Amino acid sequence: MPFVSASTSADSLGSGPRANRRIRLVLADDHPVVRQGIFSCLERHPNLEIVGAAADGQLALQMARELLPDVLLTDFDMPHLSGLAITETLRRELPQIKVLILSAHPNTELVLRCAQAGACGYIGKHASPDEFARAVETVHAGQPFFSPDVARLALSHLVRNNGHEPNPAELTPREREVLGHIAEGLSNKEIACQLNISTRTVETHREHLMRKLDIHSVAGLTRFALAKGLILMPGLVPA
Repeated sequence: MPFVSASTSADSLGSGPRANRRIRLVLADDHPVVRQGIFSCLERHPNLEIVGAAADGQLALQMARELLPDVLLTDFDMPHLSGLAITETLRRELPQIKVLILSAHPNTELVLRCAQAGACGYIGKHASPDEFARAVETVHAGQPFFSPDVARLALSHLVRNNGHEPNPAELTPREREVLGHIAEGLSNKEIACQLNISTRTVETHREHLMRKLDIHSVAGLTRFALAKGLILMPGLVPA
């Protein structure tokens, strides 16, 4: 499988001229077998042009900046920089690049977080070759794409919650601060020191949070904070 350095001229990549308006794609996955498999699936489609392949997040972001593809297909879990971090950075710097997130184990919180970060779609690694191509074409056309298993997951989540999710806007600024620190793994005493309030006050805020959000575990509060973008995912770094 060919690997393209981020410094390679974009015009020298691929076999056709830019005038053919093929969809220019950068593929990023840290597993060679997965990368090769997706590459093989997509390179057979005449309207797709793979202009670069990256094995880590930093290189994927560098390629996106230098090669300016139409679509970046990136794994969620990447060394050095996560797919989520890449998405948020590109949304700020190069919003015209459509990001399609790839994951072996999709879950509702990650799907929601990726959508909030600016990803245009989310597809499972077990998708068929035609589904991969359709996903790239769909997001390039400006439409969201979520593979059927991801869509079912999100729908199930909405049904379980009767379509009503807790809203961070219902929280006071102090409650949001306490929630953020809880999600970061701080104890009540550590939060009290951070906010210069008493431990008892922290406990009261925690009780209010659980009652307002109808979430009654630290793990649940952490998932909520991540899904709503109240804290950064581990490995997410600012540009």
